Order: sequence, then structure tokens, then C-alpha cells
Amino acid sequence: MSSRENFKTFIPANVSIPEFTFKAVLVGALLAIVLGSANAYFGLYAGMTVSAAIPGAVLAFAFLKPLKGTILEVNIGMMGAASGASLAAGVIFTIPAMLILGAWTEIQYVETTIVAMLGGILGVLWMVSLRRALIIKTDLPFPEGVAVAAVLATTVGDGKSDSKAQTGVSGVWLLCGSLLGAMLKFGQVGLHAFSGKLHGIIDIGRFNIGGGEHAGLFYGGLATSPALLGVGWIIGPRIGSFVFIGGLLGWVIMAPLIVVATGIPIPSSADQITDAMALAGGNFEVGKVIWGFYTIWSDYIRYIGVGAMVVGGLFTIFKLRNNISEGIREAISGIKGGQKEAKKRTEQDLNFKYVFLLIGFFTIPVFLLYAWISDNYLVSGVMAVFAILFAFIASAIGGYMAGLVGSSNNPTSGVTVSVLLITSLILLGFGLSGSVGAYGVALLIAAVIACCAAISGDVLQSMTAGQIIGATPAKQQLAEIVGIIAAAPVLALVVSALDKAYDIGSTNLPAPQAFLMSGIVRGVLGGEMVWPFVIAGMVLAFVLILINVPVLPVAIGIYLPFTLSTPIFCGGIIRYITNKKIEKQYGCDEEQISEWELAIKQTEVKPRERILRTGLLFTAGLIAGEALTGVIVAFIIISGLNISMFEFPPEWPGLLLWLFIAFLVFYIPLREIYSTHEK
Repeated sequence: MSSRENFKTFIPANVSIPEFTFKAVLVGALLAIVLGSANAYFGLYAGMTVSAAIPGAVLAFAFLKPLKGTILEVNIGMMGAASGASLAAGVIFTIPAMLILGAWTEIQYVETTIVAMLGGILGVLWMVSLRRALIIKTDLPFPEGVAVAAVLATTVGDGKSDSKAQTGVSGVWLLCGSLLGAMLKFGQVGLHAFSGKLHGIIDIGRFNIGGGEHAGLFYGGLATSPALLGVGWIIGPRIGSFVFIGGLLGWVIMAPLIVVATGIPIPSSADQITDAMALAGGNFEVGKVIWGFYTIWSDYIRYIGVGAMVVGGLFTIFKLRNNISEGIREAISGIKGGQKEAKKRTEQDLNFKYVFLLIGFFTIPVFLLYAWISDNYLVSGVMAVFAILFAFIASAIGGYMAGLVGSSNNPTSGVTVSVLLITSLILLGFGLSGSVGAYGVALLIAAVIACCAAISGDVLQSMTAGQIIGATPAKQQLAEIVGIIAAAPVLALVVSALDKAYDIGSTNLPAPQAFLMSGIVRGVLGGEMVWPFVIAGMVLAFVLILINVPVLPVAIGIYLPFTLSTPIFCGGIIRYITNKKIEKQYGCDEEQISEWELAIKQTEVKPRERILRTGLLFTAGLIAGEALTGVIVAFIIISGLNISMFEFPPEWPGLLLWLFIAFLVFYIPLREIYSTHEK
């Protein structure tokens, strides 16, 4: 496998074509506003955000194609879109919690804008020092980054050649994957023609443990998501299996033990009963049990994942210490004697000297913001330094996890929970507790760091795509900052408008992640936190480290709903079978091609490489189609248009269609082998 240090990019490093142009930056800024606004609403409505890297790339291409934009200009437009949309996650996970806790009566525009802008820019600046450490010096798959590179190389190209004629791999598979992913997703979340998730319960009888007789129940679930199937195929069986193991630990081992010991929670309020019925297609008797499992996961299990994430994230940073310190040493030498000019265009970051000076300078506005919020200069000074340093840790952890499983599946809320835990504990040490004012201070302090963590995942996916196609890192980083500056003031307006129109926290706009954050703050500062589960997660992480099992994929599996871990694992299994079939047909190839090379390779494509490139294009299309549809549906919901077919859509049609797509993920790349056998 080729070294990423010497990777031959799609646009060679010695070739200069238009990149950071006015039209590219303008398109990026506009897309940052549009996709950021859509993501803000979608996150408040559905509790999840959509990675904007692929939608941003497709939309940037659509806008720039009539203007004869180059592949690097399209990449710059994508960078702006991705940074603005990912910033939305940091804002909506924390700021609405101010309303839920009663710290604000309405969204404060100035404070929200400042928090978003400071946190977003700080996240980009830290990513400058982490780019090489996480993208070049590791073997993280960055599935969406690879998918974006494949999309750009296939749709935009280098402007000179016909890629199909050279590779023998048609871009039609990218289009087919996009259409299939889009149609299935639109049927699930747009039309509500069929359910996008399946849930099942197994009852093995009743047991008397701890003085009470309770049912022995097991839960299983599956999200019929083409994108998650594609992510699993790209990241491969190893990481997919570790994520699935985490899901098994949380949902199939720990949750049933809690159920048999304490009993299953039962929904009581009208909203809870509605949610329970939705989980089982209108069947309340089954739905209430599934709802009980989700309640146990939400109240207890996910905190085990959070504890494991904290330890796993810090251990990951420790493992990367040499790579990170190399970047810091380079920065220090740049501050002392001026940064040395990079040998290649594709290695040129923003000037480390100015980046680190700016990070240090950011302590002042962050301190002023915290002083304004808290009226306590000592607390503000300590927390400003803490925010700058912990932003680095949160960005590194968030970026690493995005590199493992992709941005859309990256549990940014888990990083935010960790930040809130530590922030609240520090404030507790200063004597701030139990009051609405203290809750608000904790949230806004953590919000700056949360915006950093939210930015890191999409930014690194986009930087990976740029690294593969041959973009200039410094220009990408500038495009990210432009996207943040464009999106931050608008996001504050959008969240405020959504609150006035739909009432954040109501059934019209439930804001589930913000409710989680408000619960964390109230739990720590109000003395109700479930610390045993957080500590159990930390202990689990230490055990995994001792037996040399990667902690973060397992922690992600525990933290995420089991329905998301399952399709990722299925995609990994399909990739495993595909690899074995290739080995059987063509033997082992000692010079196995990397996913990066697959995404852009144009000449001398071997049969085994053609198979894998076809699979990569098809799965990248599945991810692209689903991501684009998520944005489209967000706009449909915002417009107030109701196109739902069923209140409780059936499950089996979605499963059958998903199984058909899973079969295609297996068959399409290998069709030449099977057609040869048939002859």
C-alpha cells in the first residue's frame, strides 16, 4: 500500500490551475449559509445533522460548471459549504439548551453569533496543526473524504481526459448509487412511504433478580440506510466490526441486564406514547418495550460510551503525540525563524507562525465573552485558557472519530457531552451550582468548544478529499474560515426564527440533542449525574487498551443507536466477501492499492482495481444520494409542505429495498467475475 507521504494526487503538485478564486469563494459562502440553515433545522427537528461535504461538492459543481470552474475551484466551494453546515451542529446542540434550561427567554443574537464564530474559526486553526497528524500520518479511512474525491474526479475530472476511456470504470455507477440512495431515503424520510428503521424484541421469560420478577428481553435493530451500508463498505470489515462490537456491548449485553434487574421503563405522557407507537408501526404493546430500551440507552448506556470516548480520545492523542509534536515543533520553528516554504504546493498550510499567534490571541475575545456571560473574571480567565486548550483535544477526538466512521455517523454530541461534563465539573469546583445562571454559564462556555469539535469532522473529510485530488491546504483552510464567517451570523438568525415559528423544545421542533445537553448540565451542577456509568465506560476503555483493541470504534458503537451500527457492519461484511472473492480469482496482491488511489486512478487499472473502484464509486453514490436527499427533505419540511403517505409507515418494503441495494453493493463490482464463470 502506497505511503500517503508520497501520494500522487489527481492534479499534480507541480501543476497550478485556478483554485481560490472569487467565484469559488462566493459559491462556498452562499452554500455555507444555505446548507448551514438546512442542517440547523434538520438537527433541531430530527436530532441528527447531515454531512455537507458531498452535497456541497455536488452543488458547488452545479453552480461552477456554467462558469467553467476547475476541480480545485469546485473543491473550494465544497469547503465553504462543509464548514458552514458542520458549524450548525455545534450551535444547535448547545444554544437551544439555554431556552430549555430557562437561562434565556429567547435566542440572543449577538452572543450566539460570537460563540459560533469564535468556536468555528478556532476549530479551523487547530485543524491546521492536526491536518498532517490525522490525514497523512495515520491510516484512517475518512470514508466521506474518499467518496467526495471519487465524486469530484469522476464528475468534474481534470478537464483534459475521458476517465471512462482510460479506466474502463464508468461514472454511471456513481450516478446509479446516487439515484438508488436518494430514492430510498426520500421514500423513508420524505414520503414516509416505508420505515427507515426496523426494531425487534425477543422475550425469553421472567426472572427474579434482586427481589423483583422482571422480563428477560433482548433488542435488535437495523437502519435501512444505503449511506451507512456504503460507509461500512469503504471503512472495511475491521473497523465496522469494532463499531458493531460496541453496539452489542451496549444494546445486547448491558441494556438487557438493566432490564432484567430493574424492569423496563414504560411511556406515560402523550408524547412518549406517540413515540412508542412510531417505533413499532403503531403497535403500542411492542412499541412501549422498544421505547423502554431506548430510554435505558439514553439515560444510562450512552454515558458508558461517553466515558469510553473520553479515555479513548485522550489515549488516541497520546498515540499520535509524535505526529502532533512534529507539527508543533514545525510551528515553533516557524515562529522563531519564519516558516519554511513547503516543497510542494499540496503541502502548504497556512503559516504556522500566524496560526499559533492567532490561537493565542483568541484567548482575549474568549475571556471577554466569558466575562460578559458570567460577571466573574477569575472563572472567565481560567475557562478561557481551558477553552483554547480543550478545543484542541475536542477537535482532535472529533476529527479522529470522523476519520473512522464518517462525519454523518460521528457522535459529535458525545464529544459535546464530554466537554460539558468537564466544564461543569470545573465550574462546580468554583462553587457555581444549582442555579439557572450557572447552567447558562456552563452551556455557553462549552458551546465554543462544541463548535470546534463539530467543525473538525467535516473539515478533515473535506481536507482529505482535497489531499487526494491535489488541492492546496492553505487555500482550503481559508475557504473554511470564509464559510464560518458567512454562516455564523445567519445561523443565529435561523435558530431565533425557528424558535419563534415552531417553539424549540415543542413537538414541532423537539431538539433532542439540546435536551440531552441541558440534562447533562442539570445533572452535574444539580447533583443528578449518573457517574457510575461514565466511570464504567472509562474502566472499559482501559481494559480495551490493555488488550490492544481500538477504543474509539467500540465507544462509538456503544454511544450510537444500535440501528446505525448494524448497517455499517453489514457493509463491512460485504467488503470482506468481495475482498475474498478477488483473492480467490486473482490471488494476493502484495502491492494492494489504497482507497485514495482507487478514488482517482485513471490509467493502467488492473482487473482487481477496476472491481474495487466500481464498488467505491457505487458506494460513494449511495452516500451522496442519501446526503443530498437529507438536505432536500429539510427544505421541504421548512416550507411546511406535508407529503407524508403514512403516519406509521410499514417496515418490510424498506427492508426489501435495502437488501436489494446490499445485493447490488456485492454483485455490481464482481459482475465481471460471475459473468466469466457463467460462460
